[in-house]
Amino acid sequence: MFTTVLVANRGEIAVRVIRTLRQLGIRSVAVFSDADAEARHVREADTAVRIGPAAASESYLRPELLIEAARRTGAQAVHPGYGFLAENAGFAQACAEAGLVFIGPPAPAISLMGDKIRAKETVRAAGVPVVPGSSGSGLTDAQLADAAREIGMPVLLKPSAGGGGKGMRLVREEALLGEEIAAARREARASFGDDTLLVERWVDRPRHIEIQVLADNHGNVIHLGERECSLQRRHQKIIEEAPSVLLDEATRAAMGEAAVQAARSCGYSGAGTVEFIVPGSDPSSYYFMEMNTRLQVEHPVTELITGIDLVEWQLRVAAGERLPYEQKDVTLTGHAIEARVCAEDPARGFLPSGGTVLALREPQGDGVRTDSGLSEGTEVGSLYDPMLSKVIAYGPDRATALRKLRAALADTVTLGVPTNAGFLRRLLAHPAVVAGELDTGLVEREADALIPDGVPDEVYAAAAAVRLDALAPAPTDGWTDPFSVPSGWRMGGEPKALAFPLRVAGHEPVTHPAPTTARVTADRVTVELDGLAHTFHRAGAWLGRDGDSWHVTDHDAVEAALSGRTHGGADTLAAPMPGTVTVVKVAVGDEVDAGQSLLVVEAMKMEHVISAPHAGTVTELDVTPGSTVAMDQVLAVVTPAAQDSPQESPEETS
Repeated sequence: MFTTVLVANRGEIAVRVIRTLRQLGIRSVAVFSDADAEARHVREADTAVRIGPAAASESYLRPELLIEAARRTGAQAVHPGYGFLAENAGFAQACAEAGLVFIGPPAPAISLMGDKIRAKETVRAAGVPVVPGSSGSGLTDAQLADAAREIGMPVLLKPSAGGGGKGMRLVREEALLGEEIAAARREARASFGDDTLLVERWVDRPRHIEIQVLADNHGNVIHLGERECSLQRRHQKIIEEAPSVLLDEATRAAMGEAAVQAARSCGYSGAGTVEFIVPGSDPSSYYFMEMNTRLQVEHPVTELITGIDLVEWQLRVAAGERLPYEQKDVTLTGHAIEARVCAEDPARGFLPSGGTVLALREPQGDGVRTDSGLSEGTEVGSLYDPMLSKVIAYGPDRATALRKLRAALADTVTLGVPTNAGFLRRLLAHPAVVAGELDTGLVEREADALIPDGVPDEVYAAAAAVRLDALAPAPTDGWTDPFSVPSGWRMGGEPKALAFPLRVAGHEPVTHPAPTTARVTADRVTVELDGLAHTFHRAGAWLGRDGDSWHVTDHDAVEAALSGRTHGGADTLAAPMPGTVTVVKVAVGDEVDAGQSLLVVEAMKMEHVISAPHAGTVTELDVTPGSTVAMDQVLAVVTPAAQDSPQESPEETS
């Protein structure tokens, strides 16, 4: 076994790998960019090495810097985590050439399965059913469009080199093929450095089921059951569970054997995942989609129902050990469900968010596990993936696991950075989810109903109570000036409750009276409305409960207008999220049509197209490709086209 392992990643997966290294008595080496100098994974490792500036392209995506860090610290092996270079065959090969053990499959297996086109051809030859789609690599835009028409709409565009839903585009209208192919290539190039695409038939109401495989270097391959990953948004998994309620024992065994054959077909070793698309109406008709040649984000649910630490067995296999299990030894006990907590704001269309973590509470114990890279004071920016943590619940059955996970998400506090925790809690209570009637489009169909329309009145009441408490004089043992007490007292009349002008971003400002019965402490505030008590976690101007949070600021209409927060009205286009401008399609003076795409802003590996609000002329353009922008920063101004004056009729002029 190794004595020192370098973890070539960041965030929650780096913390997760370091935990197992510590349990095995192996010295851990963390790496960090300038943005992560104070990160949790840096603090928890035995030693850490700076590898470059904040941008991933200059740090975490530089193989030579990672290998040099391993050499300097005496590491014998490198664990890539997931994302970044985890599925980069060149990095695996470079590690081998440097005398380092890459804790993952051999480079040829990564290369083969990383090319979705070759992967489909390989597993098809091994007898694994595949999704109907285009054939051949390096197809032009025209060839992709022709293949899509031949398959029949709708179709799914997929980057050949990618994973994690990046660059995937569902196209339902033939007229949109050109635009969507261009966008998919752009995202694929930005995420993977390769814009090769393929096109596949889209299966309506599909379920996404994957099989966890584990292989050693002595020819032994087993599977550890399946995970249901059908709850997705924009092709990104947000809830995963094991086992799936869809499969019976016969289908589970057949899919497991197909996954084992797929792994054997590429000479696989270590932990990997074979992903299938499954028609919900006919689970026996499953199709291979791709193989992820790495540890998966959702691996904890498999660990909880099998009792096998997958990171430990990645290490043991890489060190040359044989698997001590045969397929008959693998048993699935109980049920586990995972929710991905991401830095995104459901109330703003799930746009990426950011900020400083001011208060943090992450549940653990009693069947609940949180894998996280956060700590209080963590700065969440727009450079990396938006996933912050994972909350996982285990129970003897699915109903218990669901109940525990909903409670755990309600108990999750991340003040200072908007997250999707409250949305996930409501999703897990949706009748279709409770019944196990899942498909990959469910979240998109139901999302609007799971997002509150406005800000609850008790939120403003709690914020007003905090302001009132801040005005109260400090307690003394002596005399207190009665005029310093914010009691609402006035001469000749009944006391009048003090009211405060408040605002939550995206909502109209309100003026709310401060309740007189509130209880305010440094980290909590409780208010009573209509006989009901409402308790919130608090940190500065942030309030949170049940996984939701609100940043309630003081509102000054005059100051807001002077500071330009109104952005000049409907003519002005502002950044919907902090990020980087990647595409600028217009220049000052250009005439544009309503809805025309003008700019593209990217944050946390997500593209957002900025379109013209109306026909007119671009009269201001404040950014160029590569510009870093803050949320609500003005990007451009489109002045409406002049309206022709109506002609007067002869009758009106006579």
